[in-house]
Amino acid sequence: MQRMVVNPAPDFSGSNPPSPAATQPDWLTIAAIAIAATVITDVIHEGLGHGGMCVVTGGQPLVLSTVHFECSAETRLVAAGGTLANLAFGAVFWVAARATRQSGSWRFFFWLVMAFNLFDAGGYFLFSGIGNFGDWAAVVAGWQPAWAWRVGLVALGAVTYFLVFVPFCVRELRPFLGRDAKIRVRRARQLMLTPYLTAGILSCVAGALNPVGPLLILVSAAAASFGGKSALAWMWQLLYSPRIPSSELQMPEIERSPGWIVAAVILAIVFIARLGPGVRFHSG
Repeated sequence: MQRMVVNPAPDFSGSNPPSPAATQPDWLTIAAIAIAATVITDVIHEGLGHGGMCVVTGGQPLVLSTVHFECSAETRLVAAGGTLANLAFGAVFWVAARATRQSGSWRFFFWLVMAFNLFDAGGYFLFSGIGNFGDWAAVVAGWQPAWAWRVGLVALGAVTYFLVFVPFCVRELRPFLGRDAKIRVRRARQLMLTPYLTAGILSCVAGALNPVGPLLILVSAAAASFGGKSALAWMWQLLYSPRIPSSELQMPEIERSPGWIVAAVILAIVFIARLGPGVRFHSG
């Protein structure tokens, strides 16, 4: 009598997820997560960073939009507050990502908002040093010799962005990539390009409504999104290097999530329609 062989049922638990070679992440959910990460990172920079420092230093918040914050006392600390908040929350979300081992969508969200915050911080140093414009140009304004401070900002931005944050973020994404060298490069590209394009488009659409003028669309919305987060467009190539081994931890696939999609739609509407034109604060 022929013996019947029954294949075991696939194990979809977090400890033994299906092979990435046989599954694909849901691009719509990834875009939704990217929208949430974009909005949160922007509020951290403009609201908690600049706005929080304004209040702490005795100033009065005047206007908050997606691309700028106005304080009654525009001090160096207020200018630096956005980047300092990005660095602090980048560390917080890194801890949150490391602590999340069962939900693929939540760990990816924490990874992405961590990466957005870190890239914005390093990118601001570079942007201000090269263009003599933006937050850190205001921080060092009047310090002499001016050229030395600009060179210092460029050096600080280059080191933090390219040598620290980029390889760090690539390594932290490994639990989503599988263990096969070719597959993990392809999957990394899928998990990076969709958030990059989503964040850039959302930021520019909301920034187009800013109350200051069209120049901020270019120098803030486009520069901070397509420029500051540009590592997502190319850093997956680092995975060709054998110096970045695969991770023992492998997360479950990011599947279609109506909850993430609905939340993203609501956040995008509020971000564009409310924060885009700016919120004006009034004294009590």
